[in-house]
Amino acid sequence: MALVAATTPANADSPDAEPMPIRMSQIGFLPGGPKRAILPDPAPAPIPWRLLDRAGAPVASGMSGPAIDDAASGETVHVIDFSTASATGDGFVLEAGGARSRPFAIAPNLFGRLPFDALNIFYQSRASTPIEARYAGGDAWARPAGHAPDRAACISGRDADGNVWGGCPYTLDASRGWYDAGDHGKYLVNGGIAVWTLLNLWERAHSLGRPAPFPDGSARLPEAGNGVDDLLDEARWEVEFMLAMQVPAGTHLRLPVGETRSRPGLRFTEIDASGMAHHKIADARWTALPTPPQDDRETRLLYPPSTGATLNLAAVAAQCARIWRTIDAAFSARCLDAARRAYAAAKRNPEIHSIAAFTGSGGYGDDDFSDEFFWAAAELYATTGEPSYGEDLRASRWFAAPIAEPEWRHTATLGAMTLALAPDRLPPPDRAALRGRIVAAADRFLGEEQQSGYRIPFAGTDYVWGSNAVLLNRAMLMALADDFTGEARYRAGVFDVMDYLLGRNPLDRSFISGYGARPMANPHHRFWAHSLDPRLPPPPPGLVSGGPNSVSLRADAVGAALAGHCAPQMCWRDDIRAFSMNEVAINWNAPLVWVSTWLAEPPPTPLASRARQRIR
Repeated sequence: MALVAATTPANADSPDAEPMPIRMSQIGFLPGGPKRAILPDPAPAPIPWRLLDRAGAPVASGMSGPAIDDAASGETVHVIDFSTASATGDGFVLEAGGARSRPFAIAPNLFGRLPFDALNIFYQSRASTPIEARYAGGDAWARPAGHAPDRAACISGRDADGNVWGGCPYTLDASRGWYDAGDHGKYLVNGGIAVWTLLNLWERAHSLGRPAPFPDGSARLPEAGNGVDDLLDEARWEVEFMLAMQVPAGTHLRLPVGETRSRPGLRFTEIDASGMAHHKIADARWTALPTPPQDDRETRLLYPPSTGATLNLAAVAAQCARIWRTIDAAFSARCLDAARRAYAAAKRNPEIHSIAAFTGSGGYGDDDFSDEFFWAAAELYATTGEPSYGEDLRASRWFAAPIAEPEWRHTATLGAMTLALAPDRLPPPDRAALRGRIVAAADRFLGEEQQSGYRIPFAGTDYVWGSNAVLLNRAMLMALADDFTGEARYRAGVFDVMDYLLGRNPLDRSFISGYGARPMANPHHRFWAHSLDPRLPPPPPGLVSGGPNSVSLRADAVGAALAGHCAPQMCWRDDIRAFSMNEVAINWNAPLVWVSTWLAEPPPTPLASRARQRIR
């Protein structure tokens, strides 16, 4: 979210290791996985390459692919594929075109720690509780509780456009939850997709008979050892916050109905807001960089309910109800009651939009709620099987629509993923068709790889805010395509995304903190802000940067200086001030947890592959 002026960080964009001309994953490769590197070189003909072991002896050789003029990177590149190399160990070096790579490993278990570090980011983003060194990984990341309790009254008075808001007749204690990004806001429409993604990871394993991804006691959490999977413990921290944001029964509020943007003269109408969900709780004004959560002195405000937030609550609470049904029956029943009330409230009030005429937090506005209605109906139908929810989802245009990567503003794919994994809800032909659309989406993404110089499943040149999350969300769908078909090409596509994030990009940078020779180190964040205050910590390992942003560069001063001077994949700086490029957010780290966990699973055997084909 947005920002404020700050002094220039002393170590912005200055990693310790020197950049290398051969770009590849900076953590190495799995023995049985794909192994690709990219060499920028203007030579038109294929280039010979050699793979050398620690002693300098060649163990594999070949020719690169033909030269590709790549608009996204602004380079002419050659793809070096050494996937057939069977040697294992460390100290390997790739030579090509007079260039050498860094030494790297070909070894199993390379992704063993990444899922746990990526999940721990959520613990360290918790509001309303102290973050303890024993769980955070060291004293540097420990901090007192921020916003404990997190109680606020509704906004009232005049906004920046001159509209007068009447507040609401209550305050809510919205403690718990995760801070959304580099600021101290907590948003239902971003928290919803983030927590859903973590819970879907658990459901995917449960549905397909895979091992539990984070069994009790495996993660660094205060709840570890309580008999519940650690992934569910972390997710519950956010679900409890979302439940607390629901409007009490019998509440009538004056809200602008049908408005989709801020402007003077909004028309307010009194509505029955019972069961709706408040859009966010956040500060009245942006805090300075840096400001640890416990030092936030801004007034906390409860922002008006919105249809989008209400449907996020309905969907996540319905998902919660079925997951916790045999784990905590009382919590499950509470979630289902909240989901039913939220869905009914959204149908009663289908056009209540978020109005962004207030400073201090992100707007998260949305002009189309049809996808959220489909998602919520899908989750409620998967949980209850009740015909009314089934009728709603079948009546939606999203029921048979092509699948695209999800994001907080476009959530229909989340409902599709749930229905594709639910074993008993859809008739077999419908579920097979739905899985087929997921596979078709994965095929489209792999087709885009053939047009990408750096061999990623994105062929465009418009790199948006959070472009790395676009790739991770595409990787989730390719992973499901592999689950459903057993075809290795989808697995290779998932590796291509992870290799890009870990250094196979024109910047030769790992976008994941703590991983690789040149990792991101200066995210836009108010606590992980050592470049502004050496008393504060660097980012913990496992945090993913939003990544290159060629579309919204002028949002901050660092990006504005790059505008017109960078190829799309090069529009990135490791600078705490660069919130348009180097922001971090829970809805970006959630698919990193999902994808890295999937890659860390034991590789499928031919028998397991055939079993996956049978579940199609």
